[in-house]
Amino acid sequence: MGHGGNVIDELVTDHREVEEMFGRIEALPPGHEDRKVYADKVTMELVRHSVAEEAYLYPAVREHVTGGDALADRELQDHATAEQIMKDLEGCDAGDAEFDRLVARLMSEIRAHIADEEGNLFPALRAVCPPDALDELGEKVRKAKKTAPTRPHPAAPDKPPANKLLNPGAGMVDRLRDALSGRGKSD
Repeated sequence: MGHGGNVIDELVTDHREVEEMFGRIEALPPGHEDRKVYADKVTMELVRHSVAEEAYLYPAVREHVTGGDALADRELQDHATAEQIMKDLEGCDAGDAEFDRLVARLMSEIRAHIADEEGNLFPALRAVCPPDALDELGEKVRKAKKTAPTRPHPAAPDKPPANKLLNPGAGMVDRLRDALSGRGKSD
């Protein structure tokens, strides 16, 4: 993650990467251990993506888009639902009975969220934000993803300023845990 371009291009590229990982999970048979590897990778990417959206995209939507508060609140609710599913998934192995149910639910939630953002929120933001503001938001989102947590933290704040203050510390701890455990790495 960290592709360049304006905020919308950046986030759409993230969406395509997540969809590709979902495809890899779906291509494997139930119980295959690589399903857990991909689920961990998709969780890491989704958490970073969500944290960056919460820090920069949704405040911009609130500021610039008519009805932006309602749009941003709906997206934050989507994030909260997905984050809880990812937290539940974190404790499951690929062979666990709950794993397939949780992965299917996560995919459904995220696909609906992506469709809503790309069909409603992004066009509304693009219509009211000048290109240079979208470019600046893209840079802020890329920087936020570099220090963001990689694990779900459902109880963490999702609105500025608290999220901007706490996320880098949680991100550092998460990346250390990932490095020590090998989480998100392929053989």
